[in-house]
Amino acid sequence: MKGSDIMAEKAYKYRIYPNKQQEELIQKTFGCCRFVYNYYLNKRKEYYEKDKATFTYNMCSKDLTQLKKELIWLKESDKDSLQKSLKDLDIAYQKFFKEHSGYPKFKSKKDRHKSYRTSCTNNNIRFENKHIKLPKLGLVKVRDKQIPQGRILNATISQESNGQYYCSLCCTDVEFVQYEKTSQNIGIDLGIVDFAILSDGNKIDNPRFYEKLEKKLAKLQRELSRKTIGSNRWNKARVKVAKLQKHISNQRNDFLHKLTTNIVKNFDVISIEDLDVKSMRETDSNTRNKRVGDVSWSEFRRMLTYKCEWYGKTLSVIGRYYPSSQVCHCCGHKDGKKDENVRNWICPECHSELDRDINAAINILNEGLRLVNN
Repeated sequence: MKGSDIMAEKAYKYRIYPNKQQEELIQKTFGCCRFVYNYYLNKRKEYYEKDKATFTYNMCSKDLTQLKKELIWLKESDKDSLQKSLKDLDIAYQKFFKEHSGYPKFKSKKDRHKSYRTSCTNNNIRFENKHIKLPKLGLVKVRDKQIPQGRILNATISQESNGQYYCSLCCTDVEFVQYEKTSQNIGIDLGIVDFAILSDGNKIDNPRFYEKLEKKLAKLQRELSRKTIGSNRWNKARVKVAKLQKHISNQRNDFLHKLTTNIVKNFDVISIEDLDVKSMRETDSNTRNKRVGDVSWSEFRRMLTYKCEWYGKTLSVIGRYYPSSQVCHCCGHKDGKKDENVRNWICPECHSELDRDINAAINILNEGLRLVNN
C-alpha cells in the first residue's frame, strides 16, 4: 500500500439468484430470525414488568441455546443469524434508552422487506466464479463480475418488496487510491428547481425522477387498490408497484453516484449546507414535500461524506442558520431575508448584480474554507 492510500470499510451489494431449495431456506431463516426477535422482545418486556430488571443480551443468548433444543426447527437456519437478531434487539433497546428513539416493535410476517445477517468465520463467506458461498445456502448465483476487495466481515441477505433477493458483503481493509489534488474548491447550494448550484456558476438540473413517473405510479396504485387483498391478482399488482418504485430509486441513486464521484474527483474542498430536511418535509405543502423527497439531499450528503473520506478530499458542512442567500459575496453586506420569488437582486452597498443561488453557493464556499482553515 502506498503512503497516500487509505484503508476503509466498504459494502458490495449483489443481486442473487437462489434456486428453489435455497429460496425456501432463505424464507425459513427470515421466519426464524423474526420469531427469535419477537420472542425475546416479549420475554424482556415480561421480565421487566415482573422483576423490574433487564433481561440482558447474555441472558437471551444463553436462553436461546435451550430454546433451540425445545424448538428443533430453529436449527434449520444459520445459527449466527439468530444471534444477530438478538444483537439487533439489544441495539434497539440501547437506542431507546440512550437516543430516545421509539420503543422496539414486534416484527410482522407481512413486512415486505425482509433480511438477516451472518458473520464470516473460517472463510465460510466468499466470492467464487460468479457465485457467492453463504452459510447453509452453499453457492448462490450472481451476475455481477465485481470481486469484493479486502476481508469480508459479514453478509446481509435481503428480499425487497418486488421479490428480488440481494446479498450485501461488508468488507474491511479495502484499499482506496486517493484522487490527485486539483487545487480547486467548490461551494454547493442545493435547490429544487435546479438540483445543485455550484459556486463556479454551473447549475445541475433536477432530473425529477419521481415527478416524471408519478402518474404511472398513481395508475398502478389505483389498480392495486381495486384488487382483493391477498389474491393472486393483488400480489401481481403489488409487485408492479414495487418494481416501478425500485426503478425510480435506482435512477436516483445512479444520478447521485455519478454526480458525487465527479465532484469529489475534481475538487479538494467541498462546502455544503447542513439542511434540516426532516423539518422542511413536515412544514411544507404536499407538492413541495414530494419534491424535497425526490431530490434526496440527505443521500447526496451521505455519499459525499464517505467518498471524501475514501479518496482524501475535505467536506466542510456549514451551519444550517448561516444566511448564505442574504449576504453579498462581493462586499459582505447583509441585505436581509428575501421572498423565494426573488431570484436576482442588486446589492445596495456595492451595486453588484447577484444571482441569488450562485451568490449563496459562493458564500457557502467562503464560509466552508473559513471553517477548514480555522
